[in-house]
Amino acid sequence: MDLVFRDAEVVDGTGGPSYRADVAIDGGRIAAIVQEGAAAGCQRPTARRVVDAEGLALSPGFIDMHAHSDLALLRDPDHSAKAAQGVTLEVLGQDGLSYAPVDDRTLAEVRKAITGWNGYGDDIDFDWRTVGEYLDRLDRGIAVNAAYLIPQGTVRMYAVGWDDRPATGSELDRMRQLVAEGMEQGAVGMSSGLTYTPGMYAKDAELTELCRVVARYGGYYCPHHRSYGAGALEAYEEMVRLTREAGCALHLAHATMNFDVNKGRAPELLALLDEALDAGADISLDTYPYTPGCTTLVAVLPSWASEGGPEAVLTRLRDDATAERIRHHLEVLGSDGCHGVPVDWDTIEISGVSEPALAEFVGRRVDGWPTARRLLLEDRLGTTILQHVGHEENVRTIMRHRVHTGGSDGILQGLKPHPRAYGTFPRYLGRYVRELGVLTLEDCVAHLTSRPAARLGLTDRGRIREGYRADLVLFDPETVGAGATYDSPRTLPTGIPHVLINGEFVMEDGRRTTALAGRSIRRTR
Repeated sequence: MDLVFRDAEVVDGTGGPSYRADVAIDGGRIAAIVQEGAAAGCQRPTARRVVDAEGLALSPGFIDMHAHSDLALLRDPDHSAKAAQGVTLEVLGQDGLSYAPVDDRTLAEVRKAITGWNGYGDDIDFDWRTVGEYLDRLDRGIAVNAAYLIPQGTVRMYAVGWDDRPATGSELDRMRQLVAEGMEQGAVGMSSGLTYTPGMYAKDAELTELCRVVARYGGYYCPHHRSYGAGALEAYEEMVRLTREAGCALHLAHATMNFDVNKGRAPELLALLDEALDAGADISLDTYPYTPGCTTLVAVLPSWASEGGPEAVLTRLRDDATAERIRHHLEVLGSDGCHGVPVDWDTIEISGVSEPALAEFVGRRVDGWPTARRLLLEDRLGTTILQHVGHEENVRTIMRHRVHTGGSDGILQGLKPHPRAYGTFPRYLGRYVRELGVLTLEDCVAHLTSRPAARLGLTDRGRIREGYRADLVLFDPETVGAGATYDSPRTLPTGIPHVLINGEFVMEDGRRTTALAGRSIRRTR
């Protein structure tokens, strides 16, 4: 054998009781599992390297169901932000906005639109245009494995543009074609950002037609739905109804209940989902174990202010009368970009800027519309924010649910990013398992491994089982925890000495190796 973990406490991802065993790795796969007290005559496996795992837990690699590493995986071979957490697979293409499929015009526009998420990309050679070409680029070698969702907003940008109107028949046909091509090339499903333009301009009928294409290929729909604030329950119900009509599996992105209007209302959401599940719906969801959200400052503007694309937004912001109208929608009426809730500037903290001259604002709360307007203009919409609008009781209630999985929603840009980018998975294990007992260790690992693997249709990942890929995490249940905090958001976690992807050490003795063991994970029929 290549490697044996000796005397590990195996938490196998099924949710069943852990057990003590030797686990042998050979050729990138789990070759043997010999439990303590195995029948007489069953030899303990030997290998060229033996790791003493006494007192440590061995689990499948963690799957980040909501990641924003679309360019980070290409720009940063180290990518310790995720590798050090034990993440062995990330799902990219989230919130309806990413970099494939595109033509030259669409690529230029989407790069501007999500500069705050991923940077503008001056350091990236955008040598792809299709989903398949992007996945091929990942296959040159990346830190962790990656799957991809077709971004519905980018597809609409490509076929329709930035207009707030229904698609024509020919435009809808083009969108169907783009989605079908992306699925054929290996995408696992389609995402939407229905509080982000231009994806939010799509009505339910249009989304249903695209979901029918996704369903034909066995993929799933992952919407950032139309509201996490006022009308959140109605927005969730809309997604359940839409996907059931389309016959498409549904995975709800960062399924939170935020803002004061939703405090303590998580049980209502779960009741809605349970009713649909019991009636045969195929639903799953992900969350991160924190209360603040994270997005771009421009995202909170009313949708009408973003029609026409980034340059049109900047033109409106420069005009005093239009800027005053935007302020009125934000502060008085409640912007659809801010989930129908009048903005409370004190809840918005600047986490990153693209323009270095504005760095003094990072870490500060926005003190009103004049400051927000200045940042939007001078940073050319590249400002990212933390939005302190969540509720701990909702977070704990939702993470217990039977279809819950983990997703960091980690934006890696900015001087002071959300700590979830570096801390989501060890925080689940340290804070919510060891310290609070919200989940058992076995149940939590299942949430982070086998459940997301099942959603992605993976038949050889997500469990510790002979023949499965050796995507593995060895951690100390007594010390594992997030090092990242709001003050020091890039601090790496504790208690995770070893991480393997396809049998290669990407973390060894707590340090990042030089291995680029990750590849694209493509859905097949």
